Amino acid sequence: MFYAFFQHLFRLLFYTVFRARVYGRENIPQEGAVILAANHASNIDPPLMASLIERPVSYMAKIELFENPIFGAAIRRCHAFPVKRGESDRGAIKAAVGVLREGRILGLFPEGTRSKTGELQKAEAGVALIAAMTGAPIVPVAILNSHRIFANGGFLPQLRIMYGVPISFHGDRKSKEALDAFSSEVMGHIAQMKDELKNK
Repeated sequence: MFYAFFQHLFRLLFYTVFRARVYGRENIPQEGAVILAANHASNIDPPLMASLIERPVSYMAKIELFENPIFGAAIRRCHAFPVKRGESDRGAIKAAVGVLREGRILGLFPEGTRSKTGELQKAEAGVALIAAMTGAPIVPVAILNSHRIFANGGFLPQLRIMYGVPISFHGDRKSKEALDAFSSEVMGHIAQMKDELKNK
């Protein structure tokens, strides 16, 4: 109920205020474990990616967001769980794997941090590792213009988002080279979709 309320609230915001355009929702499997992997340029990206689809999405969120007891409780009820950035957080990885083993959707940002310019950054190994550990397919997601909200003369830019065709990891999960290659493949799909969105 709590999640559904905010899902509809954000959906209304994105469609009316930001005139959001959405492409590729049909690529998201209707059931089973799925990882949504998106570029990250704004704090608005998590609710944007989650509210415009029907299935609930769980997120890793930096542990600092949970320090405020009210806000922390609210985002927990929206299926978020804490992660310590800048280090290997086994608890967060375990929680992420748990989400997928329950057949739910996990939202991740492979770059690990926001890009203030909107330009793509190199992916960290986490998204590939979690995909390799669980066998869950990754739906690459491209978000366009969120970095321009209230900045760079954009103020209220039109937001565009595209959900791509699922891809899966088939290499050796113990191989750093294989994980890095898959992370790069994910970012390559995101980059291609961002270019497509610019022409829509």
